[in-house]
Amino acid sequence: MSAAPRVTNHLRPNGGASAPRLAPLEREETSGKVRELLDGVAQRGGEPGPMVRTMANARSLLQGYLELSRATKAAKLPKQVSERISLAVQQELGCELCIAAHSHAARSLGLSEEEIILARRGTAAEPALAALLSFALSVLRAPGSIGDDDIARLRALGHGDRDIAEIVGLVALNLMTGAFNLVAGLEPAECEPRLPAGDVRTSELVERR
Repeated sequence: MSAAPRVTNHLRPNGGASAPRLAPLEREETSGKVRELLDGVAQRGGEPGPMVRTMANARSLLQGYLELSRATKAAKLPKQVSERISLAVQQELGCELCIAAHSHAARSLGLSEEEIILARRGTAAEPALAALLSFALSVLRAPGSIGDDDIARLRALGHGDRDIAEIVGLVALNLMTGAFNLVAGLEPAECEPRLPAGDVRTSELVERR
């Protein structure tokens, strides 16, 4: 099993490292509702990570993220499907920290390197799953372009209204985390291999790891 991604300073365009743009807070220096929220995270699963501690600068954001995250974890969508959708969305956003985190989670759930790479490309070997990933990216890119035919296509593949609604929520959660990390300047210590442009065989990408 791969290790969870560590966070480092983000890199400037000229290659020089700099501090994150937004400062993460230590639990001990917070108080009130923010301290209560961070203590709750610590009690459930260890010390809050850099993203959560940076979100602590804005109590409303932190509380909203934690509540939506917990609600999404109770979704009907299988965890492997959720991670693939998250990978597709984060690849589109370009959040390296999120790509690393969701790749780690996907591997812990038993997804292969090929499945992870395909998910980052917004597709899958299984037509029904590929349709979900394509729909998720449409929700992210242009939700107003989604029409009756798109929903009918998903239903014909066996996806019900609950699946469709949960995907919208999952995309929204990923947009929040990805955009926040990019604005805050949070990067993993080691990025996942970049996906080259053009049509490259998946087997070649797996070999590059």
